[in-house]
Amino acid sequence: MSDAAQPTAAEVRAAAEAVKAALDRHLEAVERRTGDDDPAVFDAFNALAAAAEVYDEFLYDRYDEVTPFEIPGAEDSLPPYAGPEEPHALSVLIRRDYAVAQPARLLAQAQRLADLDPEGHEGDAVPVVGAGVHAALGVLFGEYEADEIASRHKEFGLEEGDSTLWVSALEELPEAGEWLGAPFEDADPELVVCRFDVSAVFDEEDERDGEPEDAVPERA
Repeated sequence: MSDAAQPTAAEVRAAAEAVKAALDRHLEAVERRTGDDDPAVFDAFNALAAAAEVYDEFLYDRYDEVTPFEIPGAEDSLPPYAGPEEPHALSVLIRRDYAVAQPARLLAQAQRLADLDPEGHEGDAVPVVGAGVHAALGVLFGEYEADEIASRHKEFGLEEGDSTLWVSALEELPEAGEWLGAPFEDADPELVVCRFDVSAVFDEEDERDGEPEDAVPERA
């Protein structure tokens, strides 16, 4: 940040005072809470998180210093848990993004798998699946479990993007086949028991603190 755009010392001090006030409001909300999921506590937490983020940014921009604590941003935190106290079932939702970083490697791996599979051959012909990424991905994910692809993604010419895992509580298991048509349509953040996020954005933030950390769990 340029010197002209740096916050003033007074602005840093004001941001610090805002954190102090937010701390007081958060403690008051906790002392008066009516239950584990009191919305007033949740709102006070988000206000404290927002104030702390501003102070941390101003402190770094003005003095090249950071705070010794980290409060997750309000936009990243989960809403109050509203699921069953004693879940009888659970649902695990996983999303992993990949970039096709090396298409030639992906195509070669898919063709190798096709060459090893005797089924689908007509006479002496060998099925050619390496001609397109779409077909190659179908072969790859048809052969390997998603967890194995995650652990071997570089071998298949893939580059990891963001990923997230949600563990959601359920009263009971849905009927067989009930949600297969739209598996993620009913994902409800209020039913999440815990979640784990992996993103390069965390690496960028933690480089400033000197403590790289990929997996960021939310509610425990």
